[in-house]
Amino acid sequence: MPPTSRTTRPVIRGRGYAVSTRKPQAAQVAENILRAGGNAFDAAVAAHAVLAVTDPAMTGFGGDAHALIYDAQTKSVLSINAAGAAPQLATIDWYNQFADGKIPAADGLLSASLPGAFDACYLMLDRWGTMTFREVLSPAIELAIDGFAVSEFLAAYFAEYSGKLRKYPSTAKIYLPDGELLKPGAILRNPDLAGTLTKLIDAEQRASREFAQNGARGALCASEEFAQNGVRRALCASEEYAQSDARRAGLRAARDCFYKGEIARTIAAFSEANGGLYRYEDFAAYEAKIEPPVFVNYRGYDVYKNPSATQGPTELIFLNLLESLDLASIGHNTPDYIHASVEAAKLAYADREKFLGDAEFIQIPFAALLSKQYARERAALIDWQRASMELRPGTAGERGTGNKIGAAAARANLSGSADHHGDTSYVAVVDRNRNAVSFTPSLHSAFGTGVAIEGLGLILNCRGDLYDLDAGHPNALVPGKRPRSTLTPTIVLKNGAPFLIVGSPGGDDQPLRIAQTFLNIADFGMNIQDAIEAPRWSTTSFPASEFPHTMYPGRISLEDRIPEPVRLALEARGHLIEVQGPWTMNASCGILIDPDTGVLSAGADPRGDSYALAW
Repeated sequence: MPPTSRTTRPVIRGRGYAVSTRKPQAAQVAENILRAGGNAFDAAVAAHAVLAVTDPAMTGFGGDAHALIYDAQTKSVLSINAAGAAPQLATIDWYNQFADGKIPAADGLLSASLPGAFDACYLMLDRWGTMTFREVLSPAIELAIDGFAVSEFLAAYFAEYSGKLRKYPSTAKIYLPDGELLKPGAILRNPDLAGTLTKLIDAEQRASREFAQNGARGALCASEEFAQNGVRRALCASEEYAQSDARRAGLRAARDCFYKGEIARTIAAFSEANGGLYRYEDFAAYEAKIEPPVFVNYRGYDVYKNPSATQGPTELIFLNLLESLDLASIGHNTPDYIHASVEAAKLAYADREKFLGDAEFIQIPFAALLSKQYARERAALIDWQRASMELRPGTAGERGTGNKIGAAAARANLSGSADHHGDTSYVAVVDRNRNAVSFTPSLHSAFGTGVAIEGLGLILNCRGDLYDLDAGHPNALVPGKRPRSTLTPTIVLKNGAPFLIVGSPGGDDQPLRIAQTFLNIADFGMNIQDAIEAPRWSTTSFPASEFPHTMYPGRISLEDRIPEPVRLALEARGHLIEVQGPWTMNASCGILIDPDTGVLSAGADPRGDSYALAW
């Protein structure tokens, strides 16, 4: 009997653990960590480190991150916010006075954001992990020293962005050796990055040794206070305590080496010498945050997102708008399905513009914004026969309060050429205990700022180009404020247990890519690989996150595997259609957990180098 699914790749199934990530080397390393007894948090950090070497256009130790974790012990989902804070020197007045009122898009140190990804790694290891930085970073150091073979996908990025790479000598030295483009199969090395990671491990090991020595002395002193028959018990307990805390002391020392030590001083000095605004004090003051997530229930599934300094809740607003529709009866990728979805997306992104940002600086009315009643009111705005060309944010949390939150966000900029599609990477891991990590580390756009820090082998991300220079906007630039990131990993629970771990690169399109994968499973019964590979649609009929935040009214994109009659029907409703290549509009990785059998099904997108493994 022929298979019911004809995907380009098989579903990878296992009963023990699973990983899906954006490069095969990262998936292999994560599996090695899991097989060696590490947990999902250890594996996610190791995978990220390898991605920093093998996926340099998308992520690295100069990147930022958002993550969601499921802690099997407490049966809870938590958010890690590792978006980078703006430097103290960065103000709207400064950019108006010295940069012609513009933030450079994805180019140069004035578009930089502080690298928070390493702090996310530290938090995962310190709070939930079992391993040391030496254990999880060593494979990445090996790859950076010995080199790895460049894929066709990465070689295409080198070719497309060769001008950006050549512009900065410190970057060209790494990625254009001898001034030549690296072709598929060429060996890429980054010894400077290996040296940076080695510095972190050296700091960790020094601190662990010192703590262990001091802890042993403390144990002996404490034991003298016990009766003779209690000495042995006291020593054993103290040794276990010292061993555990020696690991944590080492982790903290590596973290402080990055943000308060030699590495921070090197980045800050390079920034100041080359026209950037970051200084040592910005790094020393930085901390990633663990926060409670936000979620909505969609047809019995609890969908969780990061709450602050991210566009993540946009996906929840979008799902709420669609929940009242019988999507299965409407049919997958029919004209009605795509039209209703696109119109719902426009409403969700309009609310993103008005309400979402860094919750330390603005008040986000989540109770109203994510309510089912609000969704029903907003969904009534959808015209089933005509595409909207307007930016129409709602009034969640405003009625009766006089609160005009985000009023500046209601003004759509129709000029400029801002890009809605950024570049990032992704890691999904589930371990034997059913701990889970959905981790999105990123440089934001291809090769971030383009500027490699001399001697460190890392490029700073360019998330600073997301700020708005209108002081009334919820994402307005303020020193110390985190930008509203496009990063949006997802965890879905069913009956309180992990069901789906999923994420994708894609800039502003991330909520729609992830939501489409989820809907393909929840409403159309697809397996994880079918759900990832299915033909895609998107829209840019809302302000781009990237400066100058251009909106393209009515524009939607379709992969050309969506049939021509569907495209013609959408055009008849006023949509302005761009047809993209057949495998161009997604890059998802995901792990599905069968609630009945516990079997793990991992999928990886063929639109790139993604790879899944399970056991």
